[in-house]
Amino acid sequence: MKAVVIRRYGTPDVLQYEDVEQPKLQPMQLLVKIHASSVNPIDWKIRKGMLQLITGYRFPLILGFDLAGEVVEVGSGVTRFKAGDSIYGSTSFPGGAYAEFTTIPENLAAPKPTNLNYQEAAVVPLAALTALQGLRDQGNIQSGQAVLINGASGGVGIFAVQIAKALGAEVTGVSSTKNLEFVKSLGADQVIDYTQQDFTQGTTKYDMIFDVVGKRSPTEAKRVLKANGVYITTLPSPESLVQSVLTAFIPGQKVKLVVEKPNSPDLIYLKELIEAGKIRPVIDRTFPLPELAAAHAYSETERAVGKIALAQPVVDIPVTS
Repeated sequence: MKAVVIRRYGTPDVLQYEDVEQPKLQPMQLLVKIHASSVNPIDWKIRKGMLQLITGYRFPLILGFDLAGEVVEVGSGVTRFKAGDSIYGSTSFPGGAYAEFTTIPENLAAPKPTNLNYQEAAVVPLAALTALQGLRDQGNIQSGQAVLINGASGGVGIFAVQIAKALGAEVTGVSSTKNLEFVKSLGADQVIDYTQQDFTQGTTKYDMIFDVVGKRSPTEAKRVLKANGVYITTLPSPESLVQSVLTAFIPGQKVKLVVEKPNSPDLIYLKELIEAGKIRPVIDRTFPLPELAAAHAYSETERAVGKIALAQPVVDIPVTS
C-alpha cells in the first residue's frame, strides 16, 4: 500500500510517499480503507522531533491521527462493525492515518456522521474530542456559564465555540481581526480582536477560559477568572504544569490541562451533535495525501481557519479470504 512515512525527524521534506507493508489485522481491530485524513499540530510536532522523548527513534513512522473511511475487514473479536461500514475515528499515538489503509481498535471508531462527506468527517475527531473533553471533563461546563475561547478560529477553537454553545454557555471568542465575523458565524455571543484588545486586561470575568493556542499564561488568565473559575490549556508549559498541581489541592481558581483521549462514546456524542446541526466542521484547505509536506508547511504557519483536510487517492479494496 501507499503511505507517507518519516525515517528521521526534520522539516516537511522528510515526509515521503512510498510503498509500505499493509498492517496486519488484530482480533479487536478494524482494517480501514482511508478516504480522508487531516493535519493536526501534533503531527508536525512529532515530525520535527519535539516529542522524541515519547516517540524515540523507531523509524519508519507513519503519522496522522484522524481518519474517515470504509471498513474492509473486521477482527475476530469485533462486534459493532462489519465490512462496508463508513466510520470515522482517531487513532492511538503516534498515528498511522497517513496511509491508504490502517488498522484501528474498534473502541476508537464510530459510525461516520451521515450528513458529512469523508473529508468533512476526517477533520473532526482529534480537534473536536479535545474541545469536548476540555470543556466537559476538565471544565465541567454548565449552562449559563461565561466561557472564553482563546484561539477561536483554529482547529480546536472552532469546535470549542460550537460545543460550548450547544451546552448552553455564553461564549466569547478571541481571534484576529479578519476572523471576527467567522467566529460569530460559529455562534460566539461576543468576539474579541486580540490585535486591538488584551482580554486579560478587561473587566469581564469568566467561569472558564479555554486557551487552545497556549498564548497566555495561567497567571495572566486568572486576572479575569471568577473566584471559582478554571483555566484550561491544550499546550502545557512549566507554569501551567506546576499550577495544575498546586490548584488541585486548594479551593478557588483551577488550572487544568487537556490531552485528547480517543474513544467511541465521545465520537458518537459528536456524531449526534453534528447530525442535529449543532456543530459543523470547517475546512480551510484540502491537500492530496502525496502533497502532505505542503499541508504540514501550511499548518505550521498557524494561519489556517478551521482544519486542513487530506484527500486520499482512490485505491482498490484488497480481496480478503
